Amino acid sequence: MSTQSCRLRNGGLIDRSRELSFSFNGRRLRGYAGDSLASALLANNVHLVGRSFKYHRPRGIVGSGAEEPNAVVQLEHGALTQPNLRATQIPLYDGLSASSQNCWPSVSFDIGAANNLVSRILPAGFYYKTFMWPPSKWMSYERLIRKAAGMGKAPVEPDPDHYAHHYAHCDVLIAGGGPTGLAAALAAGRAGARVIIADENWEFGGSLLVDRANIDDASALEWVTQTMAALADMPEVALLPRSTVFGYFDHNFLTIAEHVADANDSRRVRQRIWKVRAKQVVLATGAIERPLVFADNDRPGVMLASAARSYVNRFAVKPGNRAVIFTNNDSAYATAFDLACAGVDVAAVVDARTATTTTITKQLRAAGIQHLPGHAVVRARGGRHVSGVSIAPLTAFGLAGKPDKTIDCDLLCMSGGFSPAVHLFSQSKGRLRYDAELAAFIPDVSVQAERSAGAARGTMTLAGCLAEGARAGADAAYAAGFGDGTACSPLAVAEENQTPLQPLWMVHSTIRRHRKLFVDFQNDVTAADVALAAREGYFAVEHLKRYTTLGMGTDQGKLSNINGLAILSEIVSAQIPAVGTTTFRPPYTAITLGALAGTEVGAHFAPVRRTPLHARHEQAGARFINAGLWRRPQFYPHPNESDIDAVNREALAVRAGVGVVDVSTLGRIDIKGRDAAEFLERVYINSWKNLTIGKARYGLMLREDGMVFDDGTTARLGTHHFLMTTTTANATKVMVHLEYLLQVVWPELEVHLTSVTEQWAAVALAGPSSRKVLSCLADCDVGNAALPHMGYIEAQVAGIPARIFRISFSGELAYEINVASDHGPTLWQALLDAGKPYRIVPYGTEAMAVLRIEKGHVAGMELDGRTTPEDLGLGKMLNTAKDCIGKRSLTRPLLAAAGRKQLVGLLAADDAPLIPRGAQLVENAGHHSRNPILGHVTSTCYSPHLKRPIALALLAAGRSRIGETLSAVSPLSNVTLRVKITHHVFIDPDAARMRN
Repeated sequence: MSTQSCRLRNGGLIDRSRELSFSFNGRRLRGYAGDSLASALLANNVHLVGRSFKYHRPRGIVGSGAEEPNAVVQLEHGALTQPNLRATQIPLYDGLSASSQNCWPSVSFDIGAANNLVSRILPAGFYYKTFMWPPSKWMSYERLIRKAAGMGKAPVEPDPDHYAHHYAHCDVLIAGGGPTGLAAALAAGRAGARVIIADENWEFGGSLLVDRANIDDASALEWVTQTMAALADMPEVALLPRSTVFGYFDHNFLTIAEHVADANDSRRVRQRIWKVRAKQVVLATGAIERPLVFADNDRPGVMLASAARSYVNRFAVKPGNRAVIFTNNDSAYATAFDLACAGVDVAAVVDARTATTTTITKQLRAAGIQHLPGHAVVRARGGRHVSGVSIAPLTAFGLAGKPDKTIDCDLLCMSGGFSPAVHLFSQSKGRLRYDAELAAFIPDVSVQAERSAGAARGTMTLAGCLAEGARAGADAAYAAGFGDGTACSPLAVAEENQTPLQPLWMVHSTIRRHRKLFVDFQNDVTAADVALAAREGYFAVEHLKRYTTLGMGTDQGKLSNINGLAILSEIVSAQIPAVGTTTFRPPYTAITLGALAGTEVGAHFAPVRRTPLHARHEQAGARFINAGLWRRPQFYPHPNESDIDAVNREALAVRAGVGVVDVSTLGRIDIKGRDAAEFLERVYINSWKNLTIGKARYGLMLREDGMVFDDGTTARLGTHHFLMTTTTANATKVMVHLEYLLQVVWPELEVHLTSVTEQWAAVALAGPSSRKVLSCLADCDVGNAALPHMGYIEAQVAGIPARIFRISFSGELAYEINVASDHGPTLWQALLDAGKPYRIVPYGTEAMAVLRIEKGHVAGMELDGRTTPEDLGLGKMLNTAKDCIGKRSLTRPLLAAAGRKQLVGLLAADDAPLIPRGAQLVENAGHHSRNPILGHVTSTCYSPHLKRPIALALLAAGRSRIGETLSAVSPLSNVTLRVKITHHVFIDPDAARMRN
């Protein structure tokens, strides 16, 4: 690797007064502030930067931005390391350390390059055919495949960086800070709109940072400087450099990834995700230059023409000493002239078209540059770097004979035209159309409050981009309620006539039989791979993508997609629009997982919630379990007592005497307002207007598709005042659901919701002796007449103001006592003290589960989002005289079909300790013929009261099969046993215990 410097003595936007030190593959190098890592590498004459994914071929820098497929590096070391970052998007900073990926032992000598020697047996999709036999070896194959797959290495240490999320609203969001975006921001800002303009580069200006054009008698850079100063003076304009708009979602919701600081600054947030709701959006995302497909077009030193121009003009770097330009459009000629001005020997411009404008011809002649119209580069020569090109004349869309020219060069600049960056437009659900003149897909029909402008919609002239940007900004501001929609006067930009582009998707030549023509550089997808996929029947573009991995790399096909589609269309003799496009999905560029998580990491990701009684449970020796975000007692084992014995003891104590359990985790929603009862009528399937004050009722809530969403009890505390109880797991979901209904579906209802879960400590006192214990502490009568089943009173319990609900989850006589959170421990201890004569025991979630399964109450997997009220035996709760959420869906034929799975009980017919959870129910488990699955076990336990295993299950036409015997098969636990179908209520089917 030569140490020769390729830095130009003058020019560029770098700060030569700030020299920076960095390392690449362990080698110390120097650059300047304002460099990208890619430009600094080229300045140090480093061209070999990586190896390709499959064949491990030498790869160099191709682009200058987000489209870069090759210069993908591992940045930094240890906990700070980040894989798969593009060198073209990394601003150079002092002390930066980067290394090549996907190579071993080094990028210069890579053992994996042996794959290239046997590439004939490694075509597209070879892994689908190679690793299928024998099936028993798949696990061994998988380990090898996983080792070979991937590119960079993820850090194994905790991430020391900080990330943040920011929520914002604006009138106009502009994606892209090039000439179009700046003109749009200026117009919208002058109209008084709140504007956010984001650009992925660390400097605004886009192509104007490279272009030598004049705008209103000022240079492009001067115009950018003036515009940025004007925008900075506008208080309603937010400028976000180094920020990528990576996602466009429904209702003009967009996400932006802002790079705030580099790895050498540990004091600041590294990255920030903006979540923006915009009234109007302007997409000024520009266009991406297309590569050309010819033999060995992946050699280091083969570069996009626009990228070469960027390195010369913006970074003052010569990407080569002797260059050849290969193009099918006029844009590459500017690269030729700028390279020549920088001292690069431009050997020739090879143009697939037969004619160009007179002005260009004269300029080439004056610069002494050889012009080869009607020709094509058929092959790039060289190994670790391009050393020359083979050229042949073109006849129509083919080649005439063998190459007739060879030119020595160390830089080949290619340009196949430009494709608008329509990724965000596609994410917004906008429809594309194919523009034959541009040979590219452009935005057609917008679905959201969005407008594309400039190169993003196919306008490839500077004057056109500036004019469209100003118009789009003024229109967007006007649509958001600002200004009069009048754009400023057009800016004066010199424009020249251009010769139309001539599409050239692949250079056909006899030489292609012996060489690879790469379509996707990163994933080593060749034109031959596309042809193979077509021969094997993968004509659909999504199938082509997955079979060949075309566009599935970290660059997401920004360079390869249109070329791949065009080659496929040629093979199948169809027009490109008929072939279609693949689906563009967020993110536009890769986003680190840390940024997506933001501050929600560690304890902030899943904060531990403890009930007010947690310390009491710890003192009692409780074994805890996570229930949602809560820590709940699972059971309270005695010394030398097994887990199952502890659970059985607690459950039997409740059935025979009295037990106390902490139910503070149940969701509680306070509902007030004139329309509170009407709201409950619409939310629940049963009636609520006739509920009297001082009574509670069990309610069932459905989703819009008719499936059960949640259940719980709701008590009427006053005429317009209710208290709803939800399950622990769904407390937040129910609150969000109810708020949505009030704010969006029924905003006319006067109802106010308040989550009061944490304001109350709740204790359930259950068992035949529970009334005796409560009578010792309550200052009122709690007998059956004064407080009947599903009744509610307010009283003093142990001197504490309390709400007492006569509600039972266990099937026994039970009371739920709610007190203010701070009084929870006092109440708990008072109940234990008062219950000592009755042998009171605290019980946990396991005993709760046993009690509710014995009683046949639904919870957990019975409410898995696939069951209707009728499936659960609760169909009679539905009030047919009113409407409610989900009711209409219940009339769908499939939800009323006779063969639907219904809730039943199971008794183990064999001598088994437990019926396996999740076991599948079949008729003849040992029979070798086809044996359809009839249902599955949802909840299971050993019943200490019945002294046998029991379970709840969902079984096809289950209620009609009561009394039958089936097999329960659990492949995971390798258990098969016979079970008898019973009613799902095992204990006290008449509910006499809890009503006495």
